[in-house]
Amino acid sequence: MGKSELTNIVKKCCDILRTDDGINGAVHYTEVLSWILYLKFLQDKENNTNESVLINKYKWDSWTNKYEDEELIDFVNNELFPYLSKLKGSKRSDFKSILGVIFQNTSNRVHSGYLLSLVIDEIRKLNFNTSEEIFTLSHIYEDLLKSMGEGGGNAGEFYTPRVLVRTMVHLLDPKAGEAVYDPACGTGGFLVEAYEYMKSHTRTKKKKEVLKSETFFGQEKTPLPFVLGLMNLTLHGIEHPNIVKGNTLSTPYSELEGQFDVVLANPPFGGKEQKNIQSNFPIEGSATELLFMQHMEKVLKPKKGRAAVVIPEGILFQSGAAYKNFKEKLISECNVHSIVSLPAGIFLPYSAVKTSVIFFDKTKKTSDIWFYEVPLIDGKKLTKKAGVSDKHFQELLELYPSRTTGQNSWRVEAEEIMAKDCNLSASSYNPNSNQSEELAEPEEYAEQIKELLGKSLSNIDSLFTELRQ
Repeated sequence: MGKSELTNIVKKCCDILRTDDGINGAVHYTEVLSWILYLKFLQDKENNTNESVLINKYKWDSWTNKYEDEELIDFVNNELFPYLSKLKGSKRSDFKSILGVIFQNTSNRVHSGYLLSLVIDEIRKLNFNTSEEIFTLSHIYEDLLKSMGEGGGNAGEFYTPRVLVRTMVHLLDPKAGEAVYDPACGTGGFLVEAYEYMKSHTRTKKKKEVLKSETFFGQEKTPLPFVLGLMNLTLHGIEHPNIVKGNTLSTPYSELEGQFDVVLANPPFGGKEQKNIQSNFPIEGSATELLFMQHMEKVLKPKKGRAAVVIPEGILFQSGAAYKNFKEKLISECNVHSIVSLPAGIFLPYSAVKTSVIFFDKTKKTSDIWFYEVPLIDGKKLTKKAGVSDKHFQELLELYPSRTTGQNSWRVEAEEIMAKDCNLSASSYNPNSNQSEELAEPEEYAEQIKELLGKSLSNIDSLFTELRQ
């Protein structure tokens, strides 16, 4: 079956689910379609390997052929989900354990048995027994996750533009045998892209098996993206994803030393953590981005660990004590070798916050930092409809290996940066910048103000909660 046929099946399922009373937007129908796809995938996997995970009553072919309409809803809600949520294997990464964790954090939102039957009839047409079809479906699923993010609300936090993810993975160049980690993995985009990259550079069957079970690690505290991440990784071929549900920042700092070779992440920013979480870190601060950066620096293996992390521009130029102390520590104890300033609007439509990617490793202390400013194509700003593309990163991919200086790139000595309160903002040192700053469109400023006000209200709510305790 070709990509267009597969896409049409998935689209038809989404259209059906939209009409159900229990479905409210892209996030809901993506969640429902995910667990249905996953159970069909499991059935085809069992048929192909002759390995049985489920007892006969709960296998796809048994219940989808037996029940209809309201009987179907009753079975799914009161028998299937309770059974699946209690599954547990001999270890956390076993397929049975993964299935149990998925359904512990998932509920059936569909109210109409008739509509659920229609979706199941469409999913029956899919075949997970061929590598070509699985490959195509995995990419269609990625598109589905992207559409969920574009649906608005908080869904945008689940999705990072794939072209940016691909670029970061390419620049870090993870190798077979290295452990790759995302401490805020969401729906698994960084880990999936790293897997695809590493698989294409891995030749032996033994090493490819290692990729599927012993290479990728992550953590996610929000139930829905955690579940979607497990499914996403499995559908892409990572048979035993080592993904943990929970607050990454609650892990004792003293237990983090040197665990991973490669860290790739776009951690949540603009949030606030409780005092007990803040006290877990040597440099205390309520901002999640500050705490995540300390976590990621600590988990890198000495002498070889390396990281690429998307961060808000604020952390680069903030001169408050906590921010300054952390940046001094990072520059003194790690090699902060490159900072890539991303164009405004790269995360539209769900965020207008200016961001950069910081690259650092544990090979030595910082001597100088290479700054690169991603240029706009023909001067055209990024918008909701015309977003970032591979073309935006062509020059970066060419210049990064040698950290070449040019119109969009320059180097600054670590001593100069330390003398300027550890300001790491690229624009502060750009020798080629115009004296007058180009003003953004009014819509961009309005979106930034709206976002900042929303985060301020959220922080106030958190403060009131703390005071009431």
